[in-house]
Amino acid sequence: MESNKNITIKRLTDLNTLVSLSKRRGFVFQSSEIYGGLASCWDYGPLGSLMKLNVKRAWWNAMTRRADIVGIDAAILMHPMVWKASGHVDGFSDPLVDCKDCKTRFRSDNTESYLKDKKCPQCGSKNLSEPRQFNLMFKTHMGPVDDAANVVYLRPETAQGHFVNFQNCQQSSRYKIPFGIAAIGKSFRNEITPGNFVFRTREFEQMEMQYFVKPGTDEKFFEQWKELRWNFYLKYKINPENIRFQPHGPGELAHYAKAAVDVQYKFPMGFSELEGIHNRSDFDLSQHSKFSGKNLEYFDEANKEKFLPYVIETAVGCDRLFLAFLCDAYREEVTKDETGSEDTRIVLGLHPDIAPYKVAVLPLSKKEELTSVAGKLRDQLAEDFDTQYDETASIGKRYRRQDEIGTPFCVTVDFETLNDQAVTVRHRDLMTQERVSMSQINSYLASKLRSF
Repeated sequence: MESNKNITIKRLTDLNTLVSLSKRRGFVFQSSEIYGGLASCWDYGPLGSLMKLNVKRAWWNAMTRRADIVGIDAAILMHPMVWKASGHVDGFSDPLVDCKDCKTRFRSDNTESYLKDKKCPQCGSKNLSEPRQFNLMFKTHMGPVDDAANVVYLRPETAQGHFVNFQNCQQSSRYKIPFGIAAIGKSFRNEITPGNFVFRTREFEQMEMQYFVKPGTDEKFFEQWKELRWNFYLKYKINPENIRFQPHGPGELAHYAKAAVDVQYKFPMGFSELEGIHNRSDFDLSQHSKFSGKNLEYFDEANKEKFLPYVIETAVGCDRLFLAFLCDAYREEVTKDETGSEDTRIVLGLHPDIAPYKVAVLPLSKKEELTSVAGKLRDQLAEDFDTQYDETASIGKRYRRQDEIGTPFCVTVDFETLNDQAVTVRHRDLMTQERVSMSQINSYLASKLRSF
């Protein structure tokens, strides 16, 4: 909680507050809600789909507008041997225990009651099965015959698409090492304990970049990408007190990793992984060379040498980053009048690049003389910005509605507009107002959004 003489600011402490706001305002809905929903599956609504697109665009631009990174959009279904080579078929699993009394199934490696007392977390029984490994990949069949020969998997990560296309991307783009491949796409994991809203789900979107480097330079680039990714969060106004690096110890490293660090965000449920930065060594390309029989070595013309590149990976969950932006932006501004009565303004202080709408057009009244002008202005602004139009309720309530969804600017068309061809522009955070000519409004907003 923050305060000064006139205002008290309350930050988000309960994820349920955000879940309620998300449904009420159209950010996120429970999937298949009219049928009772499907556990840990979510639909992004009118505002959520816009905001999620902005999150992806911010990450994509940070990667592919560099001179040394290209993009790819690989298929969700891949040859089954890809997952054998990557280790997912044999090693992508969680240890599960069944309670023989209440039939609850839970993970044995992170359930406190089991680790401490070998008890069921649901009923407290000690009548439990031995731990068994459960593979997290979704399995399906390709073609009309449902047999083992036609088994394929819904990909559990996008990264393997980068590795099997390493040579295709390098040769078609004529890039030299070091260079990277970036991708955004859906992945699927049959999680045993999903939850915390969109933080952990079975269907999710990943944003991953694999940076291919010469062996011996990998530690330098690992540190470089840590700094680059940290600065990304600062650019989009994530509070630095809410993020931290969490290195993996020797016993915590994944089978492919030489070194790894998580970027953790302080969600209402505590610090949790937002992004992973990994030094994957040459594990992936060597495995795919071995299983496919293809030589994936890179030839360095300058030094006349061949080598299998090492890989520095940055992998962030789009849904988790979406949630982190919402958590970080949410605030309640509480003010008191002379009588002591409180007034609360709910604001999503999103960075303008992330906010679903950049501007809202609000006619002062529903009279046709104003709505006709406001409608044309909305169309004019929509050529450059995601723009919302709202003519319902008082102007004060409409300002509050836009504050609550993070819209940086509101443009009010009033009766004076008919005389001076100007509108009133209101700033979300400062709540200041400025009169601007309609002929200049697009360039004015473009400038203000850049310096918001």
